[in-house]
Amino acid sequence: MIRKAEEKDIEIILSITQACAKSMVDNKIYQWNETYPNRAAFQNDINRHELFVLENNKTIQGCIVISTFMDSEYESIDWLTKNDRNIYIHRLAIHPKHQGKGYAQKLMDFAEQFAIENNYTSIRLDTFSQNKRNQKFYELRGYNRLGEIYFPNQSKYPFYCYELVL
Repeated sequence: MIRKAEEKDIEIILSITQACAKSMVDNKIYQWNETYPNRAAFQNDINRHELFVLENNKTIQGCIVISTFMDSEYESIDWLTKNDRNIYIHRLAIHPKHQGKGYAQKLMDFAEQFAIENNYTSIRLDTFSQNKRNQKFYELRGYNRLGEIYFPNQSKYPFYCYELVL
C-alpha cells in the first residue's frame, strides 16, 4: 500500500534513508551522507503533502517525494518540455533489506500514474553520476538523460538529470 506520509513516520523514514546511505557508502557510492536527506527536508515534504510511503503489513519499507516545486539547480537544464506542468521525484528510498523486490518500481509506477491522472506533461528527477544501478533503473523506464547538476554539499561528482515526457 502507498499512502501519504505523516509526521509520525519521519523517524522510520530517516532510519530507512540512513540505512540506504550506509549501504551506498559501503558500495563506494557517495550520494547521501549525514547531512542529506535530513529531518527538515522530510518535514517540508510532509507540510507540502508530497511525501509518500510504501507500507507492507503496516511496516514502512520505502518512500518517495512527488513534488511540483522546481529546485533552482534545475534551471540550467535544457528540459524536453516547458517548465509548466512537471513533477519532480526526490528521495526515493527502499530499505536495503527490502531492495530487489520491485518496491522502487511500485513507487515509480505510483508517481507516473499520479502524473498522468493529474495531467502533468513530464516527470523530472536527478540521480547520482556514480550510481550506475539508479541510472539503469530510470533509463529502462524510458527516462532521457539530459544534463548534469552539482550539489557540492553531497559530492564533488555531478548528478544526472532525467525527464520522462508523458
